Amino acid sequence: MRTVRTAEGLTDAVTAWKEAGAKIAFVPTMGALHEGHLSLITIARRQAPRVVASIFVNPTQFAPHEDFSSYPRHPARDGALLARAGCDLLFIPDRETVYPEGFGTWIDPQGAALGLESAFRPHFFRGVATVVMKLFAIVQPQVAVFGKKDYQQLMIIRNMVREFALPIEIVAGETVRAE
Repeated sequence: MRTVRTAEGLTDAVTAWKEAGAKIAFVPTMGALHEGHLSLITIARRQAPRVVASIFVNPTQFAPHEDFSSYPRHPARDGALLARAGCDLLFIPDRETVYPEGFGTWIDPQGAALGLESAFRPHFFRGVATVVMKLFAIVQPQVAVFGKKDYQQLMIIRNMVREFALPIEIVAGETVRAE
């Protein structure tokens, strides 16, 4: 498995795969990986010959009083797990790659984003939808895999893809829990 930290490095790899006719599946994560994440890699592998995963702890989905600074970060451990699961490329961008200085364009989902999680974290889905859209723009996958565990998020992403006419198939993975 190759690890890249820049959008340019990712684009070079994905472009070469696409030029060779390969379909790309994408699994975005915030790291701290477990069996549920790895099951999404397995699903992605069934969908496409090339699998890209990302690890990016997204600051825009955390409120000031939430746990952004203490969110677990173990990129070496996570990378080893992804490699064993069959991931081809791991994208670990820094904050400036995703949110360059002066960034000011946001996705503000409605519909499925209203209620449930947003009743307690009104900022949350704006951050999620924006970072997923940004990662989709960088990775340019044909397929993206999300877990059903975060069902409201899954519906928001499906709506976003449909409403923006993105050429990405969203595949849902069953919830996998540790004993």
